[in-house]
Amino acid sequence: MLVLGIDPGTATTGYGVVRSERGGLVEELIARHRPDALAVESIFYAKNVRTTVTLGHARGVILLAGELAGLTVHEFPPAEIKKAVVGTGAASKEQVQFMLTRLLRLKAVPTPSDAADGVAAALTFCMAPHLSVPAAPPGARRSLPATLGREVAW
Repeated sequence: MLVLGIDPGTATTGYGVVRSERGGLVEELIARHRPDALAVESIFYAKNVRTTVTLGHARGVILLAGELAGLTVHEFPPAEIKKAVVGTGAASKEQVQFMLTRLLRLKAVPTPSDAADGVAAALTFCMAPHLSVPAAPPGARRSLPATLGREVAW
């Protein structure tokens, strides 16, 4: 199963593609990687209201793109992503990045940090035993509407 994880941001949108052994920019990423599912970090409330609203808009575009492409979309709170990857919901960004390099056997941390967050969201989906998406038949390709081992890419 191939999962596209996205960390919406105002300046940078981080993404990561994780292949699990068990069964605009976003549209381009979906078209290029043809994921089976979309894992998105759920919104957090920033101190600045404008930032929160802007992030909400970015997330809305990402969620819409996933739905229009026929993907199963899953949202995860930041604490749940941290708990899945590190073991504690209070983990720091550095701890999440360290565990990503260990769990996925990476030589370096995905950069920028938003990309690492996207990879962490995708990995959370892959590690969640209660979530599954039927795998596409070998060689099958998803088609996008006109409107729009382990592998890690960033």
